[in-house]
Amino acid sequence: MFEPRSAFWDPLFNALMDPAAGVVRSAEAQVRFGFASYKGLTNTGVTDEVNPACATVTQVPYGLDNYDAINTAYTQLGTEWVQGVKWETPTGHAITRVVPDLSVDGHKEAWYRLEVGKRRLAYSLLSLRLPFESLEFEFLADAAPGAPPVLTGHAGGVITLNIAEANDAERERLRLQLHEPYRTLLGHFRHEVGHYYWERLISGSPRLQLFRVLFGDETAHYGEALQNHYWQGPPPDWQNRYVSAYASAHPWEDWAETWAHYLHMTDTLETAAACGLSLRPRRRDEPELKSSALPRDPALSMFDEVIESWFPLTYVLNNLNRGLGLPDGYPFVLSNAAIDKLRFVHETIAAAAFQQESPGTSDTAGTGNTALQGREPAKREA
Repeated sequence: MFEPRSAFWDPLFNALMDPAAGVVRSAEAQVRFGFASYKGLTNTGVTDEVNPACATVTQVPYGLDNYDAINTAYTQLGTEWVQGVKWETPTGHAITRVVPDLSVDGHKEAWYRLEVGKRRLAYSLLSLRLPFESLEFEFLADAAPGAPPVLTGHAGGVITLNIAEANDAERERLRLQLHEPYRTLLGHFRHEVGHYYWERLISGSPRLQLFRVLFGDETAHYGEALQNHYWQGPPPDWQNRYVSAYASAHPWEDWAETWAHYLHMTDTLETAAACGLSLRPRRRDEPELKSSALPRDPALSMFDEVIESWFPLTYVLNNLNRGLGLPDGYPFVLSNAAIDKLRFVHETIAAAAFQQESPGTSDTAGTGNTALQGREPAKREA
């Protein structure tokens, strides 16, 4: 990121922070700017990052007239720079604590795929203005045939992913074995980070009571609930209440599945908006969608705008896939109960974004849309 500094760091810094012509100074009265940078540690004189210690973060919340605060943080990073020390950005491997043994055949390719998924996740979290400075990752491989498998899951701010999930054939085998309509690397990241945000935004907050009304009592024994799910399967009417069959296992899993679903929606909608997508069908009974109606910034949009744009988009997405002879890209049907849970996730994220931009505010009522606040289960078995 820094080296050679004259070619990378200085031009970017000047373009953004020049007091006369920089982007931040010129537009700070009209645009909410924020700043975040992760700093990975290494040994002096070594250009590859070899120190496994967690990266530190410097962050300035979004806000108007934010030039001075950003300039202070950004300049400090520049003065701390040391020749030969490689610092990573938030989407670099500085927030990955453990990587697989890259000398093993296929592990380097698996690691690459995992990093692509992680970077996509990091972009979504930044776009939604969600804090994730304490989030870390471990990418692990099973020790040996017959040994206990590495379980994908979250515990205490650390997301663990079994690198076997980066193998398309293995992931498809598990999808069929578990009767899942959808299983992707990015889906794993989004699901597990949902557990992370349950701890940060729901546990012990004013929103916990409403969470229990919608999702159920999370104090129900987690291990027993999972065991019952794997032995007995989901309830017959699960589609009337949940976004997926696995969501019916326990309120924590219901939250994580709903959270992941919301990130699927917002990321896809943002992409469609950026591409200028619109639908103008010839038949009157088919859904329309104006490009101008797509929410450019879901975190600052009303939930009704998000969901009203989502249904037409999934209609065309599935039809395009069918035209290519592929399974539906969106193999889900959302019930009213599932939509209510998605709304709760939306409002929780809006609360977190509001607090990021307005430090010191709180959600005393635990309800609303834009001024809301947003025990971790054992690791999920694949």
